[in-house]
Amino acid sequence: MFGKRLKELRDERNYSMDKLIELYNEKYNAKMNKSTLSRYENDLQDPIYTVVVNFADFFGVTIDYLTGNTDRFPSPGVTEDYTTFPVIGEIAAGYDRIATENWDGEKIDIPNSYLGGRKPAEFFVLLVKGDSMYPMYQEGDKVLILKQTTLNYSGQIGAIIYSEDECATLKKIEYATGEDWLKLVPINPNCPPVTIENEALEHCRVLGIPKLVIREVN
Repeated sequence: MFGKRLKELRDERNYSMDKLIELYNEKYNAKMNKSTLSRYENDLQDPIYTVVVNFADFFGVTIDYLTGNTDRFPSPGVTEDYTTFPVIGEIAAGYDRIATENWDGEKIDIPNSYLGGRKPAEFFVLLVKGDSMYPMYQEGDKVLILKQTTLNYSGQIGAIIYSEDECATLKKIEYATGEDWLKLVPINPNCPPVTIENEALEHCRVLGIPKLVIREVN
């Protein structure tokens, strides 16, 4: 189950094996190679505990989920322990949508068990517009965003303001430490990436990272 879920998480992030190895080794000062990762994903080699801990941290899941002992989210059920979040605005899955806030609009109840032990004040909810992050994020999805001003690693999906017109988008954000550029990368292959360089970076700021998608199914 570890191998199956590791591959599922890698595919969700749209990482090649080489890219995941590069990010993993950089983040954890490790020396993993493609042969070892392949054996993990095909359940031909059991990882040591440190590797399981690192991958759980890297993908933001629990060790129990990664090893197949639990589902990613708690089983649905009726609970009175929840927080009501206003959907305070829209986040573009495309480009050129100005960030706006509307505290008088729709509200959504989220069980506190989904907050991972964090305080509700550390989160906000936005409405997805556009299809550049399809199929992971779709038009009309509500996304619970954990407030952060930085990313945990290059290639992480984040909500970001990226222009002097205060345009906001949800994208994979790639960068290289010490270099004056970042790239906004869609998941939908039909949508182009955008590179932001030099002085234009002064208008960029990270709003947070998505933690939960709420999708209505008709």
